[in-house]
Amino acid sequence: MSRRTLVTNIGELVTNEPAPGREGGPLGIVRDAAVLVGDGIVTWVGPASRVGDSGEFEASAAAGIAHSRADAAGARIVDAGGRAVIPGFVDSHTHLVFGGDRSDEFAARMAGRAYEAGGIRSTVAATRAATDDELRARLAGFVAELHAQGTTTFEVKSGYGLGVADEERLVRLAREVTDEVTFLGAHVVPFEFREDPRFGEPGSAAASARAADAYVDLVVGEMLDACAPHARWVDAFCERGAFTPEQSRRVLEAGKAAGLGIRVHGNQLGHGGGVRLAVELGAASVDHCTYLDDADVAALAASGTVATLLPGVEFSTRQPYPDARRLIDAGVTVALASDCNPGSSFTSSLPFCIAMAVREMGMTPAEALWASTAGGALALRRTDVGAIRPGARADLVELDAPSHVHLSYRPGVPLVRRVWAAGELVAG
Repeated sequence: MSRRTLVTNIGELVTNEPAPGREGGPLGIVRDAAVLVGDGIVTWVGPASRVGDSGEFEASAAAGIAHSRADAAGARIVDAGGRAVIPGFVDSHTHLVFGGDRSDEFAARMAGRAYEAGGIRSTVAATRAATDDELRARLAGFVAELHAQGTTTFEVKSGYGLGVADEERLVRLAREVTDEVTFLGAHVVPFEFREDPRFGEPGSAAASARAADAYVDLVVGEMLDACAPHARWVDAFCERGAFTPEQSRRVLEAGKAAGLGIRVHGNQLGHGGGVRLAVELGAASVDHCTYLDDADVAALAASGTVATLLPGVEFSTRQPYPDARRLIDAGVTVALASDCNPGSSFTSSLPFCIAMAVREMGMTPAEALWASTAGGALALRRTDVGAIRPGARADLVELDAPSHVHLSYRPGVPLVRRVWAAGELVAG
């Protein structure tokens, strides 16, 4: 968009800002709406019939946004043609920097083989073999995919290097495309530790535990020192086949001491301590949340930790879907994310995730949209994205549909028509 742009003739505007006279509860829907953008920031939102109304603009200015009726009068006009406009999606969980392909693993699962965390190691080998330029080019392709499907803010994790130099380059490359970078050195224990005879007979429980402890020593020491300057977050895969709650705690507390925020992979493959560890440490989010007991749900409801649900994983692994209805009814804040990765959820489409959440997880279309926009922003502890309000970044998605409901009503149909990130057209 130019320095001043008025998007008008919006049939349904989802703001995620409830207010008197707006519909849709938390969605804050404005009918026959307009949005004024200046320098990449939303400066005014309201009914198109009131563009230029001095009272409207004075009310908006009270939020600290400087503009005048002349701003609207001199703005470039973008006509939405009566279509719906929603906030840009916020994908708070992706793994986009990697090499190789695991389509054979997917085909085997569809033929009946169970999903296991250990498949990550094949991606580690391919990622280590790839050059920086190869990884950078592939990452650029994924970013274009995200934009084309309406995602304007996204997090990227490391975790496919599992050595000091490779983890450092993954977070460094991720930082080239997003500020939301997560250091996930504690993804799985790499092969060279698992097979090291110094820890005992490879494959035995005792040797595996010693190998994991030794690898955690590396993660919280030299690896963290190398990666923390490029990252905003630290994460750990607290799960059978990956890391115990005690090992995860070491990683997360070390990351926090280095100035990083906390995220957790937890309760994906079975009941475990990931959720309660995340809540205890004040994590911004705990992701997966497939297997929860009543104490887990109560802990989440009483905390500020967001439960991020990843339906693409269950689609790709044939595991049970998380029970979003149970969480929402208990008062838990829920986000939806893609978990785009080559092994367990190779999709970058949040519209697809919305449709699955509505069909399989008990969410309404409105709840699923909120979870993939405002919910994702909360999972990243961001206040500048996930909503269309004065002062927010101008991340707008125009749908080729009259209503947000079509995102789940018409699954698989490419409904994203145009996408603006910080006021700039990035797709469409």
